[in-house]
Amino acid sequence: MDKRQLSERDICTKFITPALERAGWDVATQVREEFSITKGRIIVRGKLHTRAQNKRADYVLFHKPNMPIAIIEAKDNKHSLGDGMQQGLGYAEMLQVPFVFSSNGDGFLFHNKIAKDGIIERELALHEIPGPETLWRWWSEHLGLSTAQCELVSQDYYSDGSNKTPRYYQLLAINKTIEAIAKGQNRILLVMATGTGKTYTAFQIIWRLWKSKAKKRILFLADRNILVDQTMTNDFKPFGSAMTKIQRRQANKSYEIYLSLYQAVTGTAEESNIYKQFSRDFFDLIVIDECHRGSAAADSAWREILEYFSTATQIGLTATPRETKEVSNIDYFGVPIYTYSLRQGIDDGFLAPYKVVRIDLDKDLTGWRPDKGMVDKNGNEIEDRIYNQRDFDRSLVLEKRTELVAKKISDFLRQTNRFDKTIVFCDNIDHAERMRQALSNENADLVAQNYKYIMRITGDNEEGKAELDNFIFPESKYPVIATTSKLMTTGVDAQTCKLIVLDQRIQSMTEFKQIVGRGTRINEDYDKYYFTIIDFKKATELFADPEFDGDPVLIYEPKGDQSPVPPDNDASPQTDDGVTYPLTGESPWLGVAESGPGEAGSRIRRYVVANVEVNVASERVQYFDANGKLITESLKDYTRKAIAKEFRSMDDFLRRWNDTEKKQAIIDELANEGIFFEALAEEIGRQSDKEFDPFDLVCHVAWGRPPLTRKERAEQVTKRDYFTRYGEQAQRVLQALLQKYSDEGVGSIEDTQILTIAPFTSFGTPIEIIRAFGGLDQYQHAVHELELALYRA
Repeated sequence: MDKRQLSERDICTKFITPALERAGWDVATQVREEFSITKGRIIVRGKLHTRAQNKRADYVLFHKPNMPIAIIEAKDNKHSLGDGMQQGLGYAEMLQVPFVFSSNGDGFLFHNKIAKDGIIERELALHEIPGPETLWRWWSEHLGLSTAQCELVSQDYYSDGSNKTPRYYQLLAINKTIEAIAKGQNRILLVMATGTGKTYTAFQIIWRLWKSKAKKRILFLADRNILVDQTMTNDFKPFGSAMTKIQRRQANKSYEIYLSLYQAVTGTAEESNIYKQFSRDFFDLIVIDECHRGSAAADSAWREILEYFSTATQIGLTATPRETKEVSNIDYFGVPIYTYSLRQGIDDGFLAPYKVVRIDLDKDLTGWRPDKGMVDKNGNEIEDRIYNQRDFDRSLVLEKRTELVAKKISDFLRQTNRFDKTIVFCDNIDHAERMRQALSNENADLVAQNYKYIMRITGDNEEGKAELDNFIFPESKYPVIATTSKLMTTGVDAQTCKLIVLDQRIQSMTEFKQIVGRGTRINEDYDKYYFTIIDFKKATELFADPEFDGDPVLIYEPKGDQSPVPPDNDASPQTDDGVTYPLTGESPWLGVAESGPGEAGSRIRRYVVANVEVNVASERVQYFDANGKLITESLKDYTRKAIAKEFRSMDDFLRRWNDTEKKQAIIDELANEGIFFEALAEEIGRQSDKEFDPFDLVCHVAWGRPPLTRKERAEQVTKRDYFTRYGEQAQRVLQALLQKYSDEGVGSIEDTQILTIAPFTSFGTPIEIIRAFGGLDQYQHAVHELELALYRA
């Protein structure tokens, strides 16, 4: 057997796996081959999407299931022993494991990050690879774990028998938390972006600590009823009869796992503080969900509970830690032991990317001043001053503004899908009710079919709150549009929400991240891969804040009557304003205006003005590069520089293009590097009203070569009598392929699946068509020759 003729997979099965088995690794429980670490970023192209390549290790070795300890990166035998090392080190950094092996089947190059003798890398024969006990002993000694600590750190995960593996960042968060507790740390902060599975992560932490008997009585605190109920019926279900929910202000002490709305155990009167019915040392573990909302404030009721049970280990979970002069998570919990950001989630393909449509309204930009002595709809004289965006929907209502916002939202849905779940964030409850009315009038046909098409879901409205579950459940068709102000900013797991509308002035980064998080969940069963934010009040200017960690794929600002839907050429590479809100989340009393003359001392909630026209003012399209950075230069200049990084010259590009079997692979590669083909085609095509091939766009922008349209290229091939070398049926197939190229581009003709659609079905079955060329190899060669003819200099 010539080892150099073997594939990489053959090397794995014939050499690497047997070496692992001989060293004592259990292939069933300790060895995972082709282990997917990420899912691959979702790349949005107009209304379409695709996934970038995911990151996948050839082998991950585990001390026990879900406790990774080493990476093996394999190459075929034409590579050197260490050719896979750098790739393996990248995966090891993501999984935070200390040991990496690279192999080509001859042996191993072993990278030991914690080597005591200072020799980090050394070559090993196949039979010298260390066994699981050896690696675990080295690693536990390095961590300084005692025997008892090792037992806790090695406690099994919960498994439902389906072999479900937590995502890599969840493994890190869980394992780091157990390790910290094993070492005696009693205040722990985990920061994980919305939609990344904080509750599932908390469940596995609690399960392992509970099963090991390291923690016997556990309290899980949340501040929304729906969060507690969702947790009990979903992630925490395996606790079964050991679990209870504290309600009706009764403290039953016969359970082990307690879940509670924190309002259920606290109150202003001393007798309302139910938590004091438990002794101070009753709980030995407390987990606080969304801890940025209450426990960060030193004078909050959350903090009272935590300080009462101060002997318990306390774990804070949040997507958005708060750090201000008055409020600090870090002061209480310490520096986060693990952080997984929105940007990481989007890059890894676990969270949905998003587009932003920015719509500026003229009165928001220029302000509005009433005529002298002007009275509002209710007969109140309006204070004579300039009102601006800060005032609208707070101290002053322009009804025409609300109607225009409702029209733009409805226009967007009509051009996309009128049944896409939508959340409209308003400034207060009154604004949310007016928005519901305006949207109902804009969508009268669907509201007539079912009044629940649009619902106001706010803290004061029982009918609306009763529909929150239906809005969340993907299977429920109604409600479709929810207007709200604060109630839905956090903890609402709306997996199918595809549109978030911001008609709310937001100046808090914490609140902004939470609102964006309402859309970041992916649900492939319901075709939810990305979402759109429509911003009417400049809230998305917070993207420029260095604290924000997950940039949009595109920002689009329509002008005037332009469609609010971004054009398909969008080409992606991808308040805290001094007001204290009650914990129900909402107050209708925001923005109180002084009364007019004759009403001295009285206060008007807000002026309502019915007859002031409001129009859309501005448009701008912004693009972000492959790393999420805003492109500040012209699209052509940016493209020229990006292409120059890939190709030394036009000859270099042409050589690579002609040598590559599938041209679409080069187009996709350049797109992933941040080349906006659709946007370039729009910009250059608009100047000449023509459609250009990506090949011509590259040559034109980078090297000034005059571009040809696809139609012109196809016509040139026809004029050369190119087809005469083939038989009659093959000629008809190639002519049809040429027409497909002219209509759709080179990618369509490279896929043999094209033979299953019209007009090819009229030529015979795919097998019959391929047989007309003499076989599959000859057919693919003919397509390649056709491409060479298309792109001849």
